[in-house]
Amino acid sequence: MKTCISSLAVVSATLAAGQAAAQTEIEFWHAFTGRLGELVAEQVETFNATQTDYVVTATHKGNYSETLNAGIAAFRAGEQPDILMVFEVGTATMMAAEGAIKPVYQLMEEAGADFDPDAFIGSVKGYYTTTDGEMLSMPFNSSTPVLWVNRDALEGAGIDPDTDLSTWQQVGTVLDELKAAGHSCPLTTAWQSWIHLENLSAYHDVPFATQDNGFAGLDTELAFNGPVQVKHIQTMGDWARDGKFIYAGRRNEGGANFRAGECALFTESSAGYAGISSEAEFDFEVRPLPYWDGVEGAPQNTIIGGASLWVMAGQSDEEYQGVAAFLNFLSSPEIQAKWHQDTGYLPITSAAGELTRAQGFYEENPGTDIAVQQMTANEPTANSKGLRLGSFDQIRGIIDEELEAVWAGDKDAQAALDNAVERGNQLLRRFEQANR
Repeated sequence: MKTCISSLAVVSATLAAGQAAAQTEIEFWHAFTGRLGELVAEQVETFNATQTDYVVTATHKGNYSETLNAGIAAFRAGEQPDILMVFEVGTATMMAAEGAIKPVYQLMEEAGADFDPDAFIGSVKGYYTTTDGEMLSMPFNSSTPVLWVNRDALEGAGIDPDTDLSTWQQVGTVLDELKAAGHSCPLTTAWQSWIHLENLSAYHDVPFATQDNGFAGLDTELAFNGPVQVKHIQTMGDWARDGKFIYAGRRNEGGANFRAGECALFTESSAGYAGISSEAEFDFEVRPLPYWDGVEGAPQNTIIGGASLWVMAGQSDEEYQGVAAFLNFLSSPEIQAKWHQDTGYLPITSAAGELTRAQGFYEENPGTDIAVQQMTANEPTANSKGLRLGSFDQIRGIIDEELEAVWAGDKDAQAALDNAVERGNQLLRRFEQANR
């Protein structure tokens, strides 16, 4: 009997090994850790379990900037993955990388995949398509900024937790009350450039840059030193001086402070939902991003952050078939609806949003549809479609430096934004010359 069992085990192992050898491996590099990393791993495991032709291996390569740089270095060395996650500010850089990418529309056409780019919601699709509407990369994790509210902190300061926070004027009043009550962190933020300059500009329908924010040509110049942006940054600088705005860092360092219950208000991505819902031990709420009352056209629409999936050049036909199957899987209504509900990222397709509503998720979790409403309430304008600027990761670094000078009281907003525009334009000219 022992011999029989052993023989069966050998046969089973041999068959399993043969099956594994027959699978085509798809390499996927991403930038997620923590809860988001767990959810990406879950998606990959689910896909791998649904079929036997392909096996996707997901690898974390650092933060967004590090993942992009790792992908570029790997391509130069001829060791690129099949799929590379690239954050939205790297879109122009990837578009200019001729020979390094395989456009998604071309991949799907060659793979004979059933793929409809019009299934994606317009505000997401437009960011990653050509002017002819051809999709270059697959939208994956698309978010937009919102205002997170610690209701317990407001109540503890004697403030009605249902108070209106739809305008920055009203937020200022609440910050005064929180400070007077002795609150140590009335307001903090994540991703200061993305929220307080890039989205601020779109939400108030003023240009961040010329040439339709870079969509209309490489000869664009930065324009985020206008009256609306200066007023907002100067106001935040004044709040920082008075201890009403607490700056925690350039990325999402402020998220830990909010999730720990230290801060009353927090401007962050809608995707903060994944961490906040799992860690916060207080009553929290999501509200629309505030706008400045009195600015014509506001509120318009916010723009997306997050990342898309770029297919790298130089892979086999078998790998591309697997990539097409995996991307179609990720964009399916059921997978997208679950991703949206688990993370707070936007449902990138209309079908996923409709499924989420039909499942009762928005009714059971009030406010989780605010991000979708912000993005779709108005038809995007040239100022609110998004940004497509070369070297934008480096430009954001410049913006961060100048904003930090405002928060520290070393510069006023006008001087800081003027300097950021001048320095950023130098990078845009170099990018233009390199990609003519």
